[in-house]
Amino acid sequence: MNLIGNVRGRKLALSAPTPGYKEVEVQVKEVPIWQKSNLTLEEAAAYSGIGINKLRSMTDSDECKFVLWNGTKRLIKRRKLDEYLDKAFSI
Repeated sequence: MNLIGNVRGRKLALSAPTPGYKEVEVQVKEVPIWQKSNLTLEEAAAYSGIGINKLRSMTDSDECKFVLWNGTKRLIKRRKLDEYLDKAFSI
């Protein structure tokens, strides 16, 4: 298997040898969580201090204003989550 580079610590490989094979370094710029507009459950948990399971149960509701569904992928709208938490007494 030929290695063609690393992305976020993962090695990318081709299944068959390629003529003219050259190793490629891919630069990925990480965006800080507090600058992202949408967060994964894991990122939202790290950002807010709320557990993943609690965030999952909060976003299961149809009335949840800070969830964005991309197919089956659940994303958390960071600014809307901040607004919700500013107004909340308990969760």
